[in-house]
Amino acid sequence: MVSIQELMQGATGADAKLMRGFASRAAGFRPSPVRDVFEVSMRPGIISLAGGNPDLELLPLEELGQMASKIIAEEGLEVLQYGSGAGLEELAELVCDFMESEGSRPRPEEVQLTAGSQMGLDLVTKLFTDPGDVILTEGPTYTGALGVFEGYEVEVQQVQMDDAGLDPAAVESRIRELEAEGKRVKFLYTIPNYQNPTGVTLADDRRAELVRVCREHDVVVVEDNPYGQLGFDGQHHRSLHSYDPDSVIYLGSFSKIFSPGVRVGWMIAPPRVRKFLQIAAEAVTICPSVLSQRLVLGFMREGMWESHTQRTAQLYRRRCEAVLAACERHMPAGTHWTVPEGGFFTWLTLPEGGRHPDAAEALPAAIDAGVVFVPGTAFYDDAAAHAAGRAPEVPTGAVNLRLAYSNGEPETLAEGVRRLASVL
Repeated sequence: MVSIQELMQGATGADAKLMRGFASRAAGFRPSPVRDVFEVSMRPGIISLAGGNPDLELLPLEELGQMASKIIAEEGLEVLQYGSGAGLEELAELVCDFMESEGSRPRPEEVQLTAGSQMGLDLVTKLFTDPGDVILTEGPTYTGALGVFEGYEVEVQQVQMDDAGLDPAAVESRIRELEAEGKRVKFLYTIPNYQNPTGVTLADDRRAELVRVCREHDVVVVEDNPYGQLGFDGQHHRSLHSYDPDSVIYLGSFSKIFSPGVRVGWMIAPPRVRKFLQIAAEAVTICPSVLSQRLVLGFMREGMWESHTQRTAQLYRRRCEAVLAACERHMPAGTHWTVPEGGFFTWLTLPEGGRHPDAAEALPAAIDAGVVFVPGTAFYDDAAAHAAGRAPEVPTGAVNLRLAYSNGEPETLAEGVRRLASVL
């Protein structure tokens, strides 16, 4: 993976002239390790345990095609035109109904539709942070979030999770340490359900306490919940937003329960904050795609999503079970992995004293063996430790791997685990 800094250093001629004018923040732009291995995963014979893509084969494509054709034929003058910067009001109302399953009862004026929840994460970081501010995240966390945060020149502090997610006491301790250093923590970013990359779910008895800790220290909570509807048991955990709608900003996405290609997500925030988010969004995209929103609205309103989500959750469950069983059969003694209750991922920890002190070193050999994964270092940011002169001798996450099971038949995924284990 080539960093932006390396690209800038290697530039010559006209490229070098242009790049010398880059803003300092460009050095913080972070290429996605998942995208980095995407082309490799498309090679014939390669089994991908890398990308967390939803399986779209269960979508009712014929019905969707008919619906899309009807929408364009009957509503084309509206859906192919500019729309409201806040998004379709009908879809905002549906989102409010949708979130009742998680214990939240937002109002339409609190909903900001976005071009995917990644856009929402960018907006909230842009609105709330100045260079040098601190953002707390889980350790490890979603690599796309780290890319956003580094682009805005903030300091990322990660709080290590356990099998029950973030420990509120550990979060409070870190906040107090940073306050003692004179640093301002602007928000806590967390993925409470079937977390990316670990698959871990925040324990129900920790949720209210985590929100309380952040509220008392004037720290906003940014709750990212793209996988929350994909629990294997069909149950939905109560959202952090439901505990304190005034201090939790919620990010949702239709990418995992419908289609990532439509690029539609949403944010929930108090009305005045939501209005500022709209202004920030309009400066970038003017408005979310009206056609995409209308497709999502049709998918949701006509009742396709419930049966589709139930079927896909059970499909992911079978695939997860196949991967975990293969880990049990093939992985080296002393290897540990998480046991997800939903979502797309499990997280491996290699035994001490193994052949590869950094799992990333095993990636080329794994590719030669016909399997690809994402190394654990991609989900940590050691920049703060380096700046403080306490960088770890071995990169954080070096003994970890993220395995995705969302796309691939159970026997294929199991074979991928066998190939990977033979390398490890």
